[in-house]
This record gives sequence, C-alpha cells and structure tokens, in this order.
Amino acid sequence: MSASAQSFAGRVPSDLPGTALWPGAYASIGDLLADAFVQFKSETALIEVRRKTEGGRWTYLDVWRDTGPLGALFEAHDLGAGSRVAILMSNQPRWLIGASAAFLRGLTIMPLDYKLSGDEQAALLGHGNPAALIVEYGLWRRLPPIDVPLVIISEAPEGADLGGALRWEDLEGETFTRIAQSREDVACLVYSSGTGGTPKGCLLTHNNYLSQWESLARLYPMVPGDRFFSILPTNHAIDFMTGFIGPFACGGTVVHQRTLRPEFLRSTLRDYAITHMALVPRLLEALREGIENRLTDGPDWKKSAFSALTQVNASLTWKKPWPALSRRLLKPIHEAFGGHMKLMFAGGAFVPPDLSQFFYDLGLPVVVGYGLTEACTVVTVNDLKPFRADSVGPPVFGVDVRIAMPDREGVGEVQIKGPTVFKGYLNEPELTAASFTDDGWLKTGDLGHLDGAGHLHLVGRSKNMIVTAGGKNVYPEDVEIGFRSITSDEYAVTAANFVWPKRTMSEEALMLVVRAEDGLSEGLWREILACNRRLPEHKRVQSVLVWEEEFPVTASLKLKRGVLAEQIRAQLEPGAAHPLSEDHRPWSTAAP
Repeated sequence: MSASAQSFAGRVPSDLPGTALWPGAYASIGDLLADAFVQFKSETALIEVRRKTEGGRWTYLDVWRDTGPLGALFEAHDLGAGSRVAILMSNQPRWLIGASAAFLRGLTIMPLDYKLSGDEQAALLGHGNPAALIVEYGLWRRLPPIDVPLVIISEAPEGADLGGALRWEDLEGETFTRIAQSREDVACLVYSSGTGGTPKGCLLTHNNYLSQWESLARLYPMVPGDRFFSILPTNHAIDFMTGFIGPFACGGTVVHQRTLRPEFLRSTLRDYAITHMALVPRLLEALREGIENRLTDGPDWKKSAFSALTQVNASLTWKKPWPALSRRLLKPIHEAFGGHMKLMFAGGAFVPPDLSQFFYDLGLPVVVGYGLTEACTVVTVNDLKPFRADSVGPPVFGVDVRIAMPDREGVGEVQIKGPTVFKGYLNEPELTAASFTDDGWLKTGDLGHLDGAGHLHLVGRSKNMIVTAGGKNVYPEDVEIGFRSITSDEYAVTAANFVWPKRTMSEEALMLVVRAEDGLSEGLWREILACNRRLPEHKRVQSVLVWEEEFPVTASLKLKRGVLAEQIRAQLEPGAAHPLSEDHRPWSTAAP
C-alpha cells in the first residue's frame, strides 16, 4: 500500500521556552509532574470557581502536598505499577490532584466520562477492571452495584453511609513511595466510544503523551502566569492534554468553573484573565451567536463600524496574530472574552472554516487540529503562520501522515505513524491488528487529501460512526439497543454518510433502517419516535429508511453492515429516507 500512498512528515520544531519542562528528558508523566511541583512550587496551579465565588486556590506545592493522602492510601493497598485507578469526576481540581497522585505512584489512569449514564459507567468499570475508583459523591450515587476493591468518594457529607467506600476528606498520610515507570508503560486506559455495545479501551503509553506534549509545546507553549480555562471534561483527550499535562509542564494555571452556565463563564473569563481554553465546535458556535445577537440589537452605525474594524483587523493580521492591535481595534469583543485571550483550541469534531475564520478576524485565534484517541489527541494542527481556515494543518512534529490508495483527486484514507500512536485495545488483539496496515500504519477510517504544503484536508469518514458537534463519538451499534422494543422484523442504525458518502465532515447524522415489507405503519412510526425521544440527544437518529429485503448476516448471525450499506446504496437514493419528526406522516406512503 505504501507504494501508492501520498505522505507528509511532521514539521521540524523550534526550541521550547526556557520555563517549560522538556518532555524528552522524562521517562514518565509522573517524573515530569514531580519536577513541575518543585520548579513551579510558588506558582498558582489550580483555581476553583463556584458560580462567582472562588472556592479554592492551590500552588504547585499545595498540589504536591494534597497528593500525599491518596498516594499513601494507594501504597497501603499495595497499588503500583500495573494497577488501574478510574477517575469519575466533573471538572474540578481534585480530578488533577487524583491523577497526579496516581501518576506519581506509577498507576494507570482510567478517565471516565461523567456525562454517561450510571449503567454505561458501570459497564466501563467492569471492562477496565480498575483496582480503585475516585468518584464524586453525586456520581457515585447514580452507579449501580460495582465490583471495585477500593473506592474513594469526594464531597460526601460527613456521616454519609458509603458502605465500604472511603471519604476523600477523611484520608490521612503525607508521604508515599514513588514507583518509576518507563516510556513504554501504559499511562492511561481511555475509552473512545459509547458502551451500549462493546467497549473499546485504548492503551496509551507515557511515550505517547510525552511525545504529544513535546510536539504541541514547540508550537503553543504556555508560561507561568498563563491561565487555562478548563471547560471540556478532563476525561476528554483535548482537555487532558491542554488543560492538565500542558499547563503543569509549563507552570501555568488551570481554572475550573463548577457551574457552566453562560453568565458564570463570562465572569470567570473576565475575573481570572483567561489566556487559553479548548472548545468543541458547538461551544464556538454558541459564542459566535452571542456576538452576533449583541450586534443585531444595536444601531446600524454600530454594525457598520464593527464590520469595518473587523475588516481592518483581518487585513493587518493575516500573516500572524497581533493581539495588542486586535484588542485595541475590537476592545468590546475582547473584553467580553476577558481581555487577555491568546488562543482557543478547537477540535473533537469538524470545525467549519467560516467559524474559525470569524474568530480569527476578530483577533481571537482558533487553533484547529485533527486527531483521534488512538493517536493521543492531535495528529495535525494549524500553526497560524499564516492562519488557514481551509485545512486542519500539517502533521505535528514526529508524526507522519499518508493518504492510502488516493483516487484521481488525491482523496483516500488518512493513515498515521509516529510515537503518539497507541499500543492497542485492551484485551482485543484481533481488533488491534485490524486497526493497522501490514506495514504498521494506523488506519483512521477518515478520508482526506494532502495539499502541496503538507496540510491535511478532511472530506468525510469511511467508517460507520459519527462525531457530534459536541465532540462525542457515536457508534450506531450503541444506539441500536434503544430501539429493541419496536415491532420490526429487523432493524439497524447506521451513519447516513456511511451509506451515501459525502465529502463533508459536517451535518453527520444517524439513520434507522427497518425491514418492513408492508411499509411503515402508524404504530411502528410512533414506536420509533418514542424510542428516539428516550435516547440522549446526541444519540438520536434523524431519519428512517424502509428496507424490504432480509439483512445480510454472517454465519454467526452478525449483521454485515458494510454489505447492507452497499445494497442500499445500489438501490436507493438519500431522499428515500424519511425525516424522523413528529410532523412527518410516512405511514400513508408505500415502502420505497
């Protein structure tokens, strides 16, 4: 395959700033953190904000001290290298303190999504089999019975019945023995999909994370005094890197806002002079709407003045950002973002070019990249030299990208090789092997092409999944369980773009395919609507397709999804699917 592939190597880096810890000098994340706690001991590491009140503040020395009770507990239970500790918490300082204690002790972190249901979280705990769980009291109460030997609960009321679990606030101990790790040891077990079907646990090593941070730090280093606003969940790959590892390696400050309502976000941006934050496209879109709504309510002269100043700023900053100028020309906009914003990182889903261009023209650079959990967050990223909204940038340092079997337009599957590529899936050797080519390249399932400057352009997705605007991977197999009560001979959920490929990464949607030889009855339609309403919003299907033939299956009766998609594609056009809405009345229509 390599002979017919187009490839591009990661860019050559520049030097790190003198204040940053060079990742190449460390064998593990724990080693890097230990040095950070000493080198930056007097700098502010963490700030917690509750509504508009500061709930706590920690220096790097404070964080080091607060890892003591947890580390001592891990040591007392003989937890060390090879042991896993799951973390199930919302964005808050104790997430980072707990992870730091685990890394210093040599444990493997298992970050869990606090937004999943209790049953989904329990399924992941069963699959990952951690020796310990650190969990918030409210999230712990939602969990069904779990089999985890050691459970530490944060923020539980004094005297609460915790069964055999321990209360974080009651832990004692100041010191513990650190356990050395090598670069090839597993640092994190990260789940890259929902869990209604088979969980996929990605094994990411210390080398994966340290190599990833090295590539990003040479492009966008932080310095003491910089303040990162952690909005995305810390279990999210982007926030884990840019809102934990990155700031701690550079002596920056991480600010957590426990209430993510818009009015409190605005006050935190202003009161804490935020310089960096990471967002998914949905949040960026909401910010743009807020700006546009403010302009809509103003007089015409104000709109004209804003448009003219934006054009002036865009023309003067097209080669590179010029923060001082932008803040002067467009002061009200920058003040709404706190007045100190340097960069906003965007990813987790497709970022429309006009969205990132909108903010860059305002002097609020959005750094757009492309990545996946299996490659430790970021594969390519724009470097703003100059800003380009039309691509997701060239490969980061140390990472090679190639386009396998490109067509006449240069479009093919994006494949990756480099030190950030994961070790494999937990207990899934066959799935791991299937994720790589014979010559060792990671197959992403994404379609794209490389331009002459080595920038990657994404045009679609070949595998059967979607990524929501909120950055969540949604696998149709997981969604199917929600429709098991419908009275249909057979049904399947698929990504519409998997059946009818489009060269776009936007407007991805799920489609329910039902085998109904006599067409959709009103009763079946109502059942589908009811099941869809019970699903989380990001897992809801947008259309229903009637299919008269039996679904193709394997000898073990497993659905051949690719074959089904090919059959549908050969016989039906996208317009054959019925939009799933209360207003649509498809039962009066014969089957397509």
